[in-house]
Amino acid sequence: MKVFEKAPAKINLLLDVLRKREDGYHEVEMIMTMVDLSDRIEMQELLRDTIIISSQAGYIPLDEKNLAFQAARLIKDRYDVKQGVYIHLDKKIPVAAGLAGGSSDAAATLRGLNRLWKLNIPAEEMQVLGAELGSDVPFCVTGGTAIARGRGEKLEPIEAPPQCWVVLAKPPINVSTSEIYGKLRANQIANHPSASDVLEAIRLKRFDLLCERLGNVLEEVTLDLYPEVRQLKECMVRLGADGVLMSGSGPTVFGLVSREAKVARIYNGLRGFCKDVYAVRLLT
Repeated sequence: MKVFEKAPAKINLLLDVLRKREDGYHEVEMIMTMVDLSDRIEMQELLRDTIIISSQAGYIPLDEKNLAFQAARLIKDRYDVKQGVYIHLDKKIPVAAGLAGGSSDAAATLRGLNRLWKLNIPAEEMQVLGAELGSDVPFCVTGGTAIARGRGEKLEPIEAPPQCWVVLAKPPINVSTSEIYGKLRANQIANHPSASDVLEAIRLKRFDLLCERLGNVLEEVTLDLYPEVRQLKECMVRLGADGVLMSGSGPTVFGLVSREAKVARIYNGLRGFCKDVYAVRLLT
């Protein structure tokens, strides 16, 4: 038997860091939504009790370092599954990009193995499992649009933002999330973006207000460390995207665009800057 799952990328409409916690993690407040750029995960039962991962992408680990592998091992151990599984990752989401590609792969693996092995694990329980793998995994289990608090595992579903185009661009560098958080001084953040303001824009279906109120406190750290990201953001603004923000810890920058007529101009302009450029829709 085979099952297939899509693993969509996420973007942060808002990312705020409130403080550094005693456990070493950061207390965050984020508003996240998903876009129509997805990895595709294929899972097939194996008779022998093992986990095998393959991918057409030559740049990702295919062992215990892979979050999908970790998700499969976690669900096998937690529910005493003696069957093995072959997992193929058809990668479309760039890695180390601030788009939660690895987290979404792990979440899709949890969902797929739940179906493959008929475990009947409720979504809430899979989110708890996902939190053991990474802060973005619980959100990726159910997707949609949500406000996330704590380490990112405390989720409150909210209504979708106004439908629009999203142009994503990743410069040819990788950014370590732990490095960016490590250099952030949470107690020195001067301007915190307002989650209530973003939620109001979504509730009112005001695309213009949403674009004005986007915010990410990690931008200052990443843009200082990686001038390419700052240049990319400035380029996207010049090309006419309505709202521009770095996603997660970067380096991917996204632009919200209301009119399809502008998308091709922005896309083509960015292709001269970097090769990883995508024009997609919100998954609403």
